[in-house]
Amino acid sequence: MGDLNMFDKIKGGLFGLAIGDALGATTEFMSPDEIRKEHGQVTAIIGGGVWKVMPGETTDDTAMTMAVARGIMANPGNPIEEIGKHFLKWRDTKPKDIGITISVAFGNYHGDWFEAAERTHQQLDGKSAGNGSLMRCLPIVFAFSDQKRIDEISVLQSKMTHYDDVASEACVIYNRIARRVLEGEELKASIVTEVKNTRYEQGLFEKPDCPPDGFVVHTMKWVLFWLLTSKNFEEVVIGAANMGNDSDTIAAIAGGLKGIEVGYNQLPYEFKSKLLDRLQLEEIATLIYEKRVHGTSLTEEAEKWTER
Repeated sequence: MGDLNMFDKIKGGLFGLAIGDALGATTEFMSPDEIRKEHGQVTAIIGGGVWKVMPGETTDDTAMTMAVARGIMANPGNPIEEIGKHFLKWRDTKPKDIGITISVAFGNYHGDWFEAAERTHQQLDGKSAGNGSLMRCLPIVFAFSDQKRIDEISVLQSKMTHYDDVASEACVIYNRIARRVLEGEELKASIVTEVKNTRYEQGLFEKPDCPPDGFVVHTMKWVLFWLLTSKNFEEVVIGAANMGNDSDTIAAIAGGLKGIEVGYNQLPYEFKSKLLDRLQLEEIATLIYEKRVHGTSLTEEAEKWTER
């Protein structure tokens, strides 16, 4: 039972993230007023928006999350280089959207991700604390059970593109919350425990006094707000999606944590069945679960991913 429950949570986290992404893609960069005028309230995965996505199509949030997962599966011992290969493979598909920091880091990459991130930080006048590394870090918790290892990989994958420590700090806090929930702790209690003595502790249950934009601190505050004040998964992702601005990323990050708590089987069928990436997400969830629980060798699977 424990094993099946773990699989349900891993799959719930990946699908929860993708659902938030697909819902929020409709409203990204819109204001709440614009959303109300055009849609009333977005409560279904309908596509459209600035990127003209198809209903069920996801964006860079889900794509980069899957790239992190594939990189880890290819080389769990030292995943950074493999994660980078999957980032570049995704870039080469000419996606509709790549975040500014990540796009500049791709341009600066010449064999060393950490150098590229530092150069990017300088070029962006010291502004590399975007939410692009936070949106993709969740698979680390599914693949590893040791807290020190989770912290270490969370920081390293962040520093590949986001030089600022504020970005990696958010990834560590987020994945510490995720680990607690994956191991059966209640989500709200996990949040309260892990934000203690951090910049996120003040005004936890209050509506943030900052825009829901791409600055990682603002993103994290809104993610925590929706998770702490919503009754169920739908309220979390619909609430975040209807804020507009960086709604796909905030809904994805929040949906990932809430998805772990409720599990895949409890996610709304009309959401999960709509996702165009659902077979890939299912496959990744299965492979990560097998690696974690059964210690299955991933050599053959890694080769499969590399060929794709």
